Amino acid sequence: GSASKSETPDLTMKIVAAVLALAGAASAFTAPSPVKQTTALQGTVFEDYPGNINLFGKQMDFDPFSLSTTYSPFVPFLREAELRNGRTAMLAVLGWITADFVRIPGEAYSFEAVPHVYQAHDALPQSMIQIFGWISFLETCSWGALANMKEFDRNPGEFGFDPLGLYPTDPEKKKNMELAELKNGRLAMIAIGGMVTQATITGHGFPYI
Repeated sequence: GSASKSETPDLTMKIVAAVLALAGAASAFTAPSPVKQTTALQGTVFEDYPGNINLFGKQMDFDPFSLSTTYSPFVPFLREAELRNGRTAMLAVLGWITADFVRIPGEAYSFEAVPHVYQAHDALPQSMIQIFGWISFLETCSWGALANMKEFDRNPGEFGFDPLGLYPTDPEKKKNMELAELKNGRLAMIAIGGMVTQATITGHGFPYI
């Protein structure tokens, strides 16, 4: 009888120790960011980040798949991806239209060799490899900043690259510029897809009709 009584506390202590160990292991997988900030991201994502203003200046909390709440820890990553793709699309739109009027020197890049921009993909395979290589290089250079974003030590899309000093210091002007970049980036992502599709279907250059 006394042996069974002494074994019961030992068993209880073992169970408690196991539960605490599991709790400690589980906490290792949680984000190290402050709890207050994580809660804010989950509840007020449209207040914490710019971009919920439509073309008419009206508020539009557009999240039909509830990604901001279902995957709340990944909200900074999602915003980072949107900004990066938007910036790339804006450059792509500018480059695509420019190449319809101006070409770099070289017979391989002339209008005779490549009449339309969309044909460059098949006509210049070596150039495509170079483009892919440079993109990979830039992605690799920015990976450190992207991987450290879980610490919330910077805003999504901010890499400290502003050689011309265009980024304002005034909070209101900064907010307006961030909103303008988002809206132009979103428009450019739609535009480049439409331009490529239209040019491929019609076989014409700018304005691709």
